[in-house]
Amino acid sequence: MEFFSYKMEFFLPAIIAFLITIFAIHPTISLAKRFNLLDNPKIRPHPAHTQQRIVPRAGGLPVFIALFVAIFAFIPLQATTLGILISLFILLFIGLLDDKYQNLSPYIRLVSQFIAAAVVVVSGIGINFVTNPLGGIIHLDIFQYLPQLLAIIWIVWVMNMINWSKGVDGQMPGIVSVAAVILGLLSLKFTFLQDPSQVNVAKLAFITAGSSLGLLVFNWYPAKIFPGFSGSTILGFMIAVLAILSGAKVATAGLVLLIPAADFTYTFLRRILQGKSPVWGDSGHLHHKLLEQGFSHSQISLFYILGSVILGAAALSLSSQGKLFAALLVGGIILGGILWLNFFGQFLKQRAPDNG
Repeated sequence: MEFFSYKMEFFLPAIIAFLITIFAIHPTISLAKRFNLLDNPKIRPHPAHTQQRIVPRAGGLPVFIALFVAIFAFIPLQATTLGILISLFILLFIGLLDDKYQNLSPYIRLVSQFIAAAVVVVSGIGINFVTNPLGGIIHLDIFQYLPQLLAIIWIVWVMNMINWSKGVDGQMPGIVSVAAVILGLLSLKFTFLQDPSQVNVAKLAFITAGSSLGLLVFNWYPAKIFPGFSGSTILGFMIAVLAILSGAKVATAGLVLLIPAADFTYTFLRRILQGKSPVWGDSGHLHHKLLEQGFSHSQISLFYILGSVILGAAALSLSSQGKLFAALLVGGIILGGILWLNFFGQFLKQRAPDNG
């Protein structure tokens, strides 16, 4: 009975967050239709669009409601908690503006991400150390403001990486759900090793997983609601913060998110080398190339989700040196695949039978 109670301490917050998200989706869809928070490719054509249906946006609203309620109910209200909630509100506000007008400058969105990251960092979050793959710990807090600066860069990077990974239905919430569960299990591991501070981090991770899974139910193909900028950045923000709170396990989160990270890195560099701004969207992401090869939305999402599950399992079991080796090996393979699809993908497409 005591063991069941212990498990429910962590799973109940996730269940509550999941149910709140589920029940908040339909009112959000109604509000999105009423206030024209819609993704309409005919009105706003965009090279990154992967379908021509008119779909409600504002998926960040039910996720925000679930996170807000569950955090208040299960997480002690400390400075860090307050910083997280304020940052989430900033991201929701800008995201809903983007959902409404759909022409919000990407630079405004980027500035809002830096502000949200700065708020939570000021509340007490920082990357004070990282594990040295060759052994030992590298202390970063010996340099003034370096932990805070690195935390801001990390949070903004993860938010954009997750935001760029919402191109097909089910892709983004699927990735986030896996990452949140892995970080929650990692925090539970530290809890068993007598680190009480990780109890609330584990709860926060499972709350994030629950809210993301709730969104996934309605975002799976054919999606009834899109995450929008608010949904992707809110969930990306939570993953980035959890990676720091779970004992500066930035490398672990990076390994779990290796597929979207590789795509982000390639896309970022490709746009710069082409003389374009890296913040303006296009149709050159990995999911776009897979769509061109004939893969369905569901197949692509499952590829990302199963890849994250495999890499997450490796992250939980490998040493720091093993994680580095796995990241270099798998990252190299993924980047190689992306390059092949970009330069030689046309040779892989199925051609119509010759009628002559």
